[in-house]
Amino acid sequence: MSVTTSDAVSTPDIPPKSPSRWLALVVIGVAQLLIVLDATIVNIALPTAQVALHISDADRQWMVTAYTLAFGGLLLLGGRIADFTGRKRAFIIGLLGFAAASALGGLAQNAITLFAARALQGAFGALMAPAALSLLTVTFTEARDRARAFGVYGAIAGGGGAIGLLLGGLLTEYASWRWTLLVSTPIAIVAALAAVRFVGESRAEGNTRYDLPGAFTSTAGLVALVYGFTKAASDGWDSATTIGFLAAAVALLAAFVVIELRSQHPLLPMRVILDRNRGGSYISALLIGAGIFGVFLFLTYYLQLTLGYSALETGVAFLPFTLGIILGAGFSAQMLTRVGPRLLMFAGMLMAAAGMALLTRIGIDTGFWTHVFPAELIISFGMGVVFGPMSNTALVGVADHDAGVASALINTTQQIGGSLGTALLNTIFTSAVAGYIADHRAEITDPSQVAGLQGLATVHGYTVAFWVSAALIGVAAFVALALIKASRKEVASTGASAPVAV
Repeated sequence: MSVTTSDAVSTPDIPPKSPSRWLALVVIGVAQLLIVLDATIVNIALPTAQVALHISDADRQWMVTAYTLAFGGLLLLGGRIADFTGRKRAFIIGLLGFAAASALGGLAQNAITLFAARALQGAFGALMAPAALSLLTVTFTEARDRARAFGVYGAIAGGGGAIGLLLGGLLTEYASWRWTLLVSTPIAIVAALAAVRFVGESRAEGNTRYDLPGAFTSTAGLVALVYGFTKAASDGWDSATTIGFLAAAVALLAAFVVIELRSQHPLLPMRVILDRNRGGSYISALLIGAGIFGVFLFLTYYLQLTLGYSALETGVAFLPFTLGIILGAGFSAQMLTRVGPRLLMFAGMLMAAAGMALLTRIGIDTGFWTHVFPAELIISFGMGVVFGPMSNTALVGVADHDAGVASALINTTQQIGGSLGTALLNTIFTSAVAGYIADHRAEITDPSQVAGLQGLATVHGYTVAFWVSAALIGVAAFVALALIKASRKEVASTGASAPVAV
């Protein structure tokens, strides 16, 4: 995940055989758990937090997108800062900043403060995550130890989401939604103190210039795009405000591309994404993130507000996603060197799109086991099949000095896709609900039927969002089919990469 260059890397100040390197792994693992956990732990708390802070339906997605947008948008810059200022230093600053941001969010008295805290969590996470992965790489230099260390890291990345969902349900139901944020503060502080003692320092030596114009234009452009989608939900697509923000987003993102093409030290070298195999992986990750992240938002509201599940029951109801991803990833690992990445990615994404289409059958009184559970398993198994080939293909043919940015881009594109997709899907949901009510209002003859109409309209909004999600993932499948040509041998030669976690 770290953005590295061909410059020399200083030797860490903890010897390769020192027993403390395993304590360093514990500290790094805790940091990775915080990053993954905080991407999902608030999902279950969303309905409660929305009511407590009087957040509108149009704005509620910011509790998710503020985190993912800041994290994804600043991840490449965070990796470069960590490389050249010192990975241990960046790691500790990231942990302490994350702790402060979590406390701010947990104590928030209004929506603006909460959204700002989530954005700060994402920003400090973008500093902490690449530093953690780089520290893992330089701390474990022997192949056997490194394999064990990355196995632990990967298990945390894969299971952290499930832990977040369960813990979010427990804390929301038995304490308060605020503790879904506050719980990270003491953990991050303890991890930072332990890092001072057990984690060794290292940094890349050489040119230390940062592409700040590129970082600013890309992040500002993405924020403007998400905000434009959000304003469309309240003001309409044809409003001056919506059009203004979308136009600003296009201008800023176009400026980012121009800056990257002209910069001597670009944040995102265009050569990395213009390769058809890597480009196919990044576009697929972007579209998958856009289609998948919204599912957690809408399913959370459906289970709690429509089916009447408690916060804890909702967390448990998401566990099939984890099971499916584990099963799919295991199958994919066995088949990757036999059939190659293209077929696996295409089939896995088609399966996930089909599972998403199954979710459109839900109603106001349908059951979890008959309508939600089968769809969850199909979606997650398909995604589990996709993640391994996608992250491996992202490294096919990449030069050594571009390996860091190529790895980071998978996480970056998925997080950015999640931000954009959640904002867009929430806008589509809001518009679908309003349209349904307008179309059926004349049928209401008794005031007691209003609540029923609202319930039907809400479920209709969910199904429209699920259809759009299915379409996004379906498009990703055909992008992979058209662009990815990597052979089985090419993928095998890239080696194992860190897993991508949703």
